[in-house]
Amino acid sequence: MKSARHSTPDLSGAEWRSSTYSGGNNECVEVADNVPGIVPVRDSKRPAGPVVGVGPEAWGAFLDHLRRA
Repeated sequence: MKSARHSTPDLSGAEWRSSTYSGGNNECVEVADNVPGIVPVRDSKRPAGPVVGVGPEAWGAFLDHLRRA
């Protein structure tokens, strides 16, 4: 099986935001909309912690699911 090569995106200019539903108590996830090709997601309590990169199509499907729930 061939392994995929992944590069680490430059997130130094990422503009992070949290949901307006979070209530401002810093207990939610944040996303950055301005990184081409991926939607970076992180824990708002750990801004220097790990970041998960989600494909735009997968992120859109996730949001659609939440809207229907």
